[in-house]
Amino acid sequence: MGFLDTFKKFKTGLSKTRDTLVGKIDHLVRSKGVIDENLLDNVEEILLAGDVGVATTSLIIGNMKQRVREDKYESSDQLVRLLKDEIAKLLHVNGAGEEDLFTVPDAPRPHVIMVVGINGVGKTTTIGKLAYNYKNAGYKVVIGAADTFRAAANEQLEIWAQRAGVDLIQQGRGSDPAAVAFDSLSSAIARSSDVVIIDTAGRLHTKTNLMEELKKIRRVLDKRMPGAPHEVLLVLDASTGQNGLQQVRLFSEAVEVTGLALTKLDGTAKGGIILAITHELKIPVKYIGVGEQIDDLQPFNRKSFVEALFETDIVSSELKQS
Repeated sequence: MGFLDTFKKFKTGLSKTRDTLVGKIDHLVRSKGVIDENLLDNVEEILLAGDVGVATTSLIIGNMKQRVREDKYESSDQLVRLLKDEIAKLLHVNGAGEEDLFTVPDAPRPHVIMVVGINGVGKTTTIGKLAYNYKNAGYKVVIGAADTFRAAANEQLEIWAQRAGVDLIQQGRGSDPAAVAFDSLSSAIARSSDVVIIDTAGRLHTKTNLMEELKKIRRVLDKRMPGAPHEVLLVLDASTGQNGLQQVRLFSEAVEVTGLALTKLDGTAKGGIILAITHELKIPVKYIGVGEQIDDLQPFNRKSFVEALFETDIVSSELKQS
């Protein structure tokens, strides 16, 4: 998918966040003639309301104040450009926006992705969309149904596996999740698969601690294939806002999260959480969900994100390159 296609998806998916952040700031700018302390304080309040977070907002506003002093910015119509620059710089410094996320390394194979997250965040849907995209990229994909505690989990995964055209490894409800993960990886190795995606529980219906269960799955995967899992993807509901930061911390402490898939971004005005996550936790947002269709899981691209957030016109050079 080219830049323009990605931009359009982001533009649609970020509409509520754009109205909350940039729309309010633009309205504020129109009512003020010059950049002053009061104007920047109002911008700070808008960023906080959009779930950009206290630490990240302080950094952005601090940098903007410094630039206003040093570069002698005075006109309020320059404020939005300043904010855009600071957001782009923040995402760049913290490494957000991976390229070619649906390309896996030549070795080792299979490439093992362990997917974690609490129930209700869209984990199963995300796994189905991941499988679909990897299959479309030409890879042989296996899904392992290691969420054996939730009655509907396997049924949902079956539907998504069929839609994506990939194999599903599953056992009966209540089976040992780590054993399912082990068998799924073994099967993927036997079939010479390129990618294996392991689903996990979001909560357990037993006294077993969820994080300990996830640690066990990780150990079992590593035992079957040293170095696995190669990715631990945490699925996070964008609408949870700042509460999501605590989820990231807890899961990362347990299983070393390597990247995030942020779902339901199209349904929330709190897309500023992307900035908080990348700045405060230094864990890259790799995918964002901007719709319900099977192709609506988009690799996060910081350039598309910033352009769509500020709804800027695509310059002619972009059109020529596409």
